[in-house]
Amino acid sequence: MMKIISYILSSIFLILFYLILIIFHPLQWFGLTFFGYKGHKFLVDLMSLLLMRTTLLLGIHTKFENNFPLKEGLSYLFVANHQSPFDIAPISWHFRKYHPKYVSKIELSKGIPSISFNLRHGGSVLIDRKNGGTALKELLVFGKKINENKWSSVIFPEGTRSRSGIPKEFSANGLKTLVKTNPEAYVVPISINNSWCAFKYGKFPLGLFKTITFKTHEPIKVDSMKFEELLEKTETIIKNNINHTINV
Repeated sequence: MMKIISYILSSIFLILFYLILIIFHPLQWFGLTFFGYKGHKFLVDLMSLLLMRTTLLLGIHTKFENNFPLKEGLSYLFVANHQSPFDIAPISWHFRKYHPKYVSKIELSKGIPSISFNLRHGGSVLIDRKNGGTALKELLVFGKKINENKWSSVIFPEGTRSRSGIPKEFSANGLKTLVKTNPEAYVVPISINNSWCAFKYGKFPLGLFKTITFKTHEPIKVDSMKFEELLEKTETIIKNNINHTINV
């Protein structure tokens, strides 16, 4: 019975979700063309809020736990585990004051209304994971841009989504480059729980009636320890706060 309900609600959700993406694609172009970065960012923030709210149709709520307020005007390297596409909009909206930019795969650079446009023109970096040399150069440029503009970055060191909620091993390469180019920044570990449950059946229908939680941990000054210690500490903090009990 629940799966039948899911087919109905998922259909309505997807129509609304893609409608938002289609509407905001030309709006982003308009904002960027006539109002520059600020105009574009305003629209991306609004789109992120609307996309996050659409999950309420599925009975999926989003909850942030943040006991460590962040100061504006500083660069933060948000590091999180990755469970589903539903991780993106809440992070973009909740941390909008800190101008979050994403380390993303080049495959997302085209073909997705609004999302591809934002990744290409909003300050994020698109890397080709099959070409390590080019990816490193792109990350270096991206890291310097983050530092110069006092923006923040979002990176998922697992490299790909965990479809069961069980975190994968963190890769050091991307974060190491960002740390190198942002010595005054802070790493902010984020533990994400239950996002994967929305896709427990696959891409369609979607899972229902869950609360996706984002727990923000104490920021760590990049230059306060060696990178190896920083990576280990960040990974340990994130994984220790992920619910390993698979309850769908």
